[in-house]
Amino acid sequence: MSKRRITVIPGDGIGPSIIESAIQILTHAGCDFDYEYADAGLVALEKHGELLPQATLDLIEKNKVSLKGPLTTPVGGGFTSINVSLRKKFNLYANVRPVISFKGTKSRYDNIDIITVRENTEGMYSGAGQKRSSDNQSAEAMSIITRDGAERIVTFAFELARQEGRKKVTIIHKANILKSTSGLFLEVAREVAARYPDIQNEEMIVDAACMNLVMYPERFDVMVTTNLFGDILSDLCAGLVGGLGMAPGANIGEGAAIFEAVHGSAPDIAGKNIANPTSVILASIQMLEYLGMQDKAERIREAVRATIESGDRVTRDLGGTASTSEFTQAIIDRL
Repeated sequence: MSKRRITVIPGDGIGPSIIESAIQILTHAGCDFDYEYADAGLVALEKHGELLPQATLDLIEKNKVSLKGPLTTPVGGGFTSINVSLRKKFNLYANVRPVISFKGTKSRYDNIDIITVRENTEGMYSGAGQKRSSDNQSAEAMSIITRDGAERIVTFAFELARQEGRKKVTIIHKANILKSTSGLFLEVAREVAARYPDIQNEEMIVDAACMNLVMYPERFDVMVTTNLFGDILSDLCAGLVGGLGMAPGANIGEGAAIFEAVHGSAPDIAGKNIANPTSVILASIQMLEYLGMQDKAERIREAVRATIESGDRVTRDLGGTASTSEFTQAIIDRL
């Protein structure tokens, strides 16, 4: 029986270091994958003259499952966001961002367990209608919400809630002001929610959701929303558990999935062996769950939890003095 092949995109900056950490941990947990490496980002631009080479796209298409480090899109020069390009190319319509409290992290709360489900391809990030006036005095961008897109993402959220044994889905919108786009999203979300009588649902305006997340985060379980709101809310949730270094992300479509660290490439600390690899380790756990390998996913999660809680060889942002490789070994020791 052939091994499962995983496309690995190490990325830029600290990407190769933290990706290597995740792969070492996967190997020690008994995950017998074949890894095929591909370039994207600044590394690809230097080596191949383009940010997202066709060979990389072909490898993602072939293997269907990818583990990705942070990528850098150069500012200016007409470069399109690599992450947005990947989501559109493979129709990765669902962005899943779970956050959970780990004892030992520097955070204001110790009881967070929230999943943000963000529509990944429509809304303000559709890229449609972006233009400036000839005198550079005004600018426009178009938000596009479709009934199919809204139904697909809200259904995904309720199915995920049911699968994970979650009790509530919060539908987040701005239909009081954006009556056309957010209004359609809310209308469709209500129709979908009615199909899931076993799961509680509530509606919340996005600004109220931000306030409540900061004041009463324990009230949230699964949140589902449109692209721009989801982008902001998922980072807010990361702040509740210690920052982006503790927040993984999954981009899931009908035929492909990309799992990633959601933080930046941190070029200032690249090559210094001090980066915290937790985000991409947690993303690899999401990947295992997606592949139906829940037992191995839970083993790794518990090893990460035990390492951080004990403060054993943790990195500086977690209050320790250990290197990336020492922190990785501390997790491996617990496996």
